[in-house]
Amino acid sequence: MTSAIPIKRLASVTLGKMVQPDSKAESDIYAPYLRAAHVQPHGNVIELPDQRMWFSRPELLALDLRQGDVVVVEGGAGYGRSAVLREDLPGWGFQNSIVRLRPAVGVADGRYLDYALQDALADGRIDLVTSTATLPHFTADKVSKFEVPSPALDEQRAIADYLDHETAQIDALVAKQEEFIGLLRERRSAVILSVAGTISAKETRPLRRLAILSTGSTPSGGSGEDNFVGEREIGWVTPEDLRAAIVPTRFPTATALKQMTVVPAGSTLVCGIGASVGKLGFSVSSVTTNQQITSAVPREGVHGRYLYYAIAAEREQLFANTVTTTLPIINNVRLGSLIIKSCSFAEQNRIADHLDEQTSRIDTLIAKAEEHIALAKERRSALITAAVTGQLNVRTARKAG
Repeated sequence: MTSAIPIKRLASVTLGKMVQPDSKAESDIYAPYLRAAHVQPHGNVIELPDQRMWFSRPELLALDLRQGDVVVVEGGAGYGRSAVLREDLPGWGFQNSIVRLRPAVGVADGRYLDYALQDALADGRIDLVTSTATLPHFTADKVSKFEVPSPALDEQRAIADYLDHETAQIDALVAKQEEFIGLLRERRSAVILSVAGTISAKETRPLRRLAILSTGSTPSGGSGEDNFVGEREIGWVTPEDLRAAIVPTRFPTATALKQMTVVPAGSTLVCGIGASVGKLGFSVSSVTTNQQITSAVPREGVHGRYLYYAIAAEREQLFANTVTTTLPIINNVRLGSLIIKSCSFAEQNRIADHLDEQTSRIDTLIAKAEEHIALAKERRSALITAAVTGQLNVRTARKAG
C-alpha cells in the first residue's frame, strides 16, 4: 500500500478571502468569486448566478483559479467536499469558505488529489480532524496537514484516468435513473390530477373546514441528538422525511415529547417554509413534527387519504398561496384557505382506494430506481477507495475492461 504524506508536500494550500462588499481603493476590481455552494458531492462544480465582491489587484492575482486546481469546502454543511477544476476561471477569485490546492508541478495531479479527498470524506477520516463542539471546519491548516496516499505522478495520472472513465459511466447511470424518477413523479401527479378531475363534488370547502391545522416544534435545546434517543414509538418528522408513507428517522425522548404536539396517524403534513415549501407527506403512524411543517388532521367525516390526495391535486393553488420574503412561506391562514373538493365519505373512500392502488405501483418503481442509485453510488465510492489505496491495479483493470 502506498504511504501517505501531508497535502502540503503535494500542493500549495490557500484560503480565500472574506467577502468584501465595498471597494477600498480606486484600483479595486469587482469580480465573481467561487463559494461553498458551487462545490457539490462527488466532485461536481455547479453553475450558480454570479456573486461578486471587491478584490485588490494583488489579491485577485493570488486568488486566481486554474484548470487542475482542487477546491475544498472549508466549513458549514458541506465541509470537506472537494472538486477539481476542469477549466480555467479567468477573472474569478474565491471566498474564505473555499481552500484552494494548487498541485506542485511534477509532483501531484489535481484529479488524483480530488479523488483522494472524496475517499477520505466518504470513510470519515475528514470528520476525525474536523470534529468540534461548534461548527466543523476543515481549515487550511488542517488541509495542509491532512495525509493522503502519494504514489508516483505517473501512477496518480493512471488512477485519475481510470476513475474519470469509470465514475463518468456510473454518474451517467445515476443521471438516467434520476431522470426516470422525475418522469415517474410527474406521472404520479398526473394520475392524482386526472382522478381529481372526475370528482362529482357538489361543493368545495376551504381546507380549514376539513382539517385542524397546527404547526410543529423543536424541543428546547434544539435538534441535538440528546433530544432524539427515545423508544421507537413516535417519530419526529422534518421536511426531508415527507413522502406518501412517512418513515421517521429520529425519535424524541419522553422529556422532549412532553414539549411537542403529537399528530395522529392518518394526517397530511405540509412543509410551510423553506426550499421544500409545499412538499407533502402522509403519516401512517402518530408523529411529531418540526416547526417547518403544518399538520392537517382530518375532521369527522373526512377520509385521511382522500384529504392527502385532494391537497396534492391542488398544488398550483398551494404555490399560489406562497409568499416570499427571505424564504418562501405558506402560513396556516393561507394554507387553511386552500379550496378543496368535497364529496361523500363513501366517495372519498372509493377515490382514496383507487389512487392508493395506482400510486403504489408508481411508488414501487420509484423505490427500485432509488435503490439502483444507492447501489451505484456505493459502487462509485468503493471503486475510488480501491484505486486510491492501491487495492486495485488500475492498469490491469483497464485492460480487463
